[in-house]
Amino acid sequence: MDLGSFTYQAPATNKANPASGYDVPEGVDIRGRYDAQFARILTRDALQFVADLQREFRGHIKYAMECRRNAKQRYNAGALPGFDPATRYVREGEWTCSLVPPAVADRRVEITGPVERKMIINALNSGAKVFMADFEDALSPSWENLMRGQVNLKDAVDGTITFHDKARNRVYKLNDQIAKLFVRPRGWHLPESHILIDGEPATGCLFDFGLYFFHNYASFRKMQGEGFGPFFYLPKMEHSREAKIWNSVFERAEKMAGIERGSIRATVLIETLPAVFQMDEILYELRDHSVGLNCGRWDYIFSYVKTFQAHPDRLLPDRFQVGMTQHFMRSYSDLLIRTCHRRGVHAMGGMAAQIPIRDDPVANEAALELVRKDKLREVRAGHDGTWAAHPGLIPACMEVFMNHMGNAPHQIQSVKREDAANITEEDLLQRPRGARTLEGLRLNTRVGIQYLAAWLTGTGSVPLYNLMEDAATAEISRVQNWQWLKYGVELDGDGVGVRVSLDLFARVVEEEVARIEREVGKDKFKKGMYKEAGKMFTRQCTAPVLDDFLTLDAYNHIVVHHPRGSSKL
Repeated sequence: MDLGSFTYQAPATNKANPASGYDVPEGVDIRGRYDAQFARILTRDALQFVADLQREFRGHIKYAMECRRNAKQRYNAGALPGFDPATRYVREGEWTCSLVPPAVADRRVEITGPVERKMIINALNSGAKVFMADFEDALSPSWENLMRGQVNLKDAVDGTITFHDKARNRVYKLNDQIAKLFVRPRGWHLPESHILIDGEPATGCLFDFGLYFFHNYASFRKMQGEGFGPFFYLPKMEHSREAKIWNSVFERAEKMAGIERGSIRATVLIETLPAVFQMDEILYELRDHSVGLNCGRWDYIFSYVKTFQAHPDRLLPDRFQVGMTQHFMRSYSDLLIRTCHRRGVHAMGGMAAQIPIRDDPVANEAALELVRKDKLREVRAGHDGTWAAHPGLIPACMEVFMNHMGNAPHQIQSVKREDAANITEEDLLQRPRGARTLEGLRLNTRVGIQYLAAWLTGTGSVPLYNLMEDAATAEISRVQNWQWLKYGVELDGDGVGVRVSLDLFARVVEEEVARIEREVGKDKFKKGMYKEAGKMFTRQCTAPVLDDFLTLDAYNHIVVHHPRGSSKL
């Protein structure tokens, strides 16, 4: 079949929705603002494809989310996550995933960032092997951000993307050699409330995936995929049943497009504690579509706290003490490498969140040395590649991996890590060591409020204190504060010796908001949503029941349903 000429035919009964200005299929209602550029993406046929995915899989998704709630109840009642005896045959079986496509054999350094136009160009030009364009943790999912992101990605895949920075009078465009593009849709738990399908909000990840796939699969396979693709990153899974849904979605998309089964390839982020016990099972469900697993370590730390929210004997120390040298984190990384290489796919390392410190060369070199040390640990352990949050880190990360690996594109065959076969449930759950401090409480509060303020005003990836913060690191701040408050933790690491209480926390919030105002300046503070963010963050940290995700509550504050009949204004 000629991929370029294939057109998906929506049912003939579709009619334009005069209220929204978009031409929509039956049962689809768009509540977001009309824009002519957005209409290029929100075509009737593309929306029909998204609606078909929603109708086919919503029952499976609802069941998977119910299983998550049931698991949380078990953990809150004292149970621990562990390997499933019913799927031992999968873990012990001798099977492999499909061969890694040549286009993505070499993934030594990957850069991540939101689907903003300038970011996409800079990331594709950065010298990294892969750019993961993010609709999830690095993006505030406003209607404008989501739809402009889809427009940007279509232009990027077509090779026509440019950006004119008027302030610098500079035009950005793609180099001849660019990174391979992976796209990360949102997790299963997030709705897309600007699109209603049969009266229900669309599932965010199906909306993100469906629109991107529909418009780009043909061009991508010709221009970037060498006959394969598109390529994806899949976030926030807790169980292989969720991977099975994704596998069915991929098969449905391939059938719609008339392309070979196994064309779409995806890397799954292992960023929840329950998922570390399901890695073989997740790869097995996606074995025709998998190109590996990734250590999503910041979200993994968040998930550890969330999973053990009712376990006062498993409190974390200050977040900066929870690194890859902690036994439970090292065990997670080692088992991921062994699992991936045994199944013939990439084992990707974690994020280097540092950003260049331009006004302090000494501090900048110290930060780069920390990055090199972290990446050397990863490549020696057997990781096939790693993540960086900023283009300025790419040369340092690439040098470490190139020096260790030479010309080999990966270590799948050369580093098997059979020693990790002995890793136990106890290794993966071992209590982390370290101190809890008042400064840790303050930093959590300061970072959480500033990130949330940015998120509410449309920015999902924020440089704070020489680190790139996204939703994952803000989540650690929130759940750690919540747990310390719930159990009245004694802050013992800095000689303060006080217990965390509502009164202490209220004082910390007041003082940290005042510090934020001093740091950002009165004008920016006044124009931003820092006070609103402070109230929201305080409410989340002091809630009787821990919310599953910070962004679920905050999402309601950025949804804008355009008035009917005025959406073209």
